[in-house]
Amino acid sequence: MATFLVTGATGLIGRQFTRLLLTREDVDKVALVVRPSSQDKLAKLVNSWPHPERVTLVTGDLGEPLLGVSEEDREKLRGVDNVVHLAALYDLTADDEASIKANVEGTAQVIALAADLNAGCLHHVSSVAVAGDHEGMFTEEMFDVGQRLVTPYHRTKFEAERLVREQQDVPWRVYRPAVVVGNSETGEMDKIDGPYYLFPAISRLAGLPDLPIVGPDLGDTNVVPVDYVAESLLALVTTKGLDGRAFHLVNPEPQPVVSVYNAFAKAAGAPTISVQLNERVSKGIVNLVKLSEHIPGFTIARDAVMERLGIPPVLLETMAFPSVFSSASTRKALIGSGVEVPRIEDYAPTLWRYWREHLDPFRARKHGPRGELDGRRVIITGASSGIGRATAIKVAAAGGVPLLVARRQHELEEVRDEIIAAGGTASVYPADLTDEESVHKAVDAMLAEHGRIDMLVNNAGRSIRRSIKLSYDRFHDYERAMAINYFGAVRLILAVLPHMSERKFGHIVNVSSIGVQGIAPRFSAYAASKAALDYFSRIAATETHGDGITFTTIHMPLVRTPMIRPTKIYDAFPTKSPDQAADMVMKALKDRPKHIGTPAGQAIGLAYTLTPGLTDAVAYQGFRVFPDSAAAGGGGGLKIGKGEQHLSRAAVALARLSRGFHW
Repeated sequence: MATFLVTGATGLIGRQFTRLLLTREDVDKVALVVRPSSQDKLAKLVNSWPHPERVTLVTGDLGEPLLGVSEEDREKLRGVDNVVHLAALYDLTADDEASIKANVEGTAQVIALAADLNAGCLHHVSSVAVAGDHEGMFTEEMFDVGQRLVTPYHRTKFEAERLVREQQDVPWRVYRPAVVVGNSETGEMDKIDGPYYLFPAISRLAGLPDLPIVGPDLGDTNVVPVDYVAESLLALVTTKGLDGRAFHLVNPEPQPVVSVYNAFAKAAGAPTISVQLNERVSKGIVNLVKLSEHIPGFTIARDAVMERLGIPPVLLETMAFPSVFSSASTRKALIGSGVEVPRIEDYAPTLWRYWREHLDPFRARKHGPRGELDGRRVIITGASSGIGRATAIKVAAAGGVPLLVARRQHELEEVRDEIIAAGGTASVYPADLTDEESVHKAVDAMLAEHGRIDMLVNNAGRSIRRSIKLSYDRFHDYERAMAINYFGAVRLILAVLPHMSERKFGHIVNVSSIGVQGIAPRFSAYAASKAALDYFSRIAATETHGDGITFTTIHMPLVRTPMIRPTKIYDAFPTKSPDQAADMVMKALKDRPKHIGTPAGQAIGLAYTLTPGLTDAVAYQGFRVFPDSAAAGGGGGLKIGKGEQHLSRAAVALARLSRGFHW
């Protein structure tokens, strides 16, 4: 009966290998080294595997001397037959420091532990990456042949294998898997790697007509499913007389990159490459891309495009193997085991389905059958009246679930009841946006009840129309405007961003003001607070671009809501209704443009850009002809039309010319 000590049992290969190991009748005890933080996760896995009673969990960590295994545990493990080292950092994009710590220093401690335990054999899982840029045949007997190692991953896997080979304390075997993908039967995979980096791009092509596509010859790769790797590893680990040898767990024949693409494209319903350019033309294209890297700005532009597709630039260097990996000795050792490599064309549909359901980083972007808002959870602030109320009703009618936010719960409940009566769904979350605790309590409740937040409409706001001369002793006006219009909105954005970033999807709509596009006299507090939010969102959009989060700013014109009632001159101004304003918000939610505004707002903004002095002069005339309202402390209950006092014809004309502008 054999005994085993295994590192990395929570990893993809480790899970498959350990589960298979426990099915063998000649296996007595299996000790699994696990970090304290992963013990519960591994314990649950073990309970789902065959013969969990054979398993012992041993606390340890790759970064500690002797893996941090206690003296008491080491005493129990003395004379273990096999140490199987699977733990490693499998990441082409990782830096040198992280790769060295996990792959080189970690392996050194595994060797020291195996020697301390007087283990029968150290089984080290390396990688075909040790071949680096070696061109031509790379056999199982080859190792250090002067190859260049192109990434930290390549370099540290090479150095780790060197440590195993050069030590004299423990008999060893080395196993070099090719690019490992998911289980060929279940599709199970736990991370994006290898050909999976191409899946988002393939997904975007899905559904297009399968017309003949011409593509370059991108060379050969080598892909194997994890179940083949685990089964081969088990057969080789448990076979006697193989010490001091390396084994290639690879596809016997190189696989053209184009063939791998076609297998997954066919599974996804995307166009396949039917015609390949010859080798000379293909090399010319590749060399042109590499030469273009010396053109200023090219690399940044290229990487930006690849980032949008979810493809790390390092894949350009590692997509194809210059080496051809011989596996004759490995296949000979596996004779009689029944282990064979399946064809990628046969299991590609299984991998694609699993990726689409579990790993697609943009799966949260998919909406229901009724349209872009079907099933979306949309936070709407200021939802108790005006634009917010009208938007909530429209979102629910489009199949979305509005999450209603305002201070007064009973008014939100009235909106919710109206939505439910119409056959929709909505939830109420009373909150004070100026209070940190209140905002986080509401967001936590939303996530607990709905599981996700897809979109946010920052609609709640405070408008203050007062000239600066009347504000000399009213600094609190500026504080109040910033508190709700800027800090309240930012507070809520910061509360939802971590969740949206994790899901790789989110859209934030900020209801700004047409007053930001030009110069709005008497709105120094209001327009400045909205402008602050505009620029915060511009910057946030760049930093969260890679997380799939987008922003829309709506420069909203004058809307007939309770907020403008104190300003009596607005009674006859051209305005939008709350329903019309909600249509603008709906466009922002469905189409997710960067900006939505009105022709008048765009014209005012352009005028200020081209002729700022003249625009100042016109705005000053507006400041003179439109007085402060009585509510602002001025003398003005002025109206357009009949009444005790009248605005000038110039004021009437300006109000109509600058339709929707805040005067």
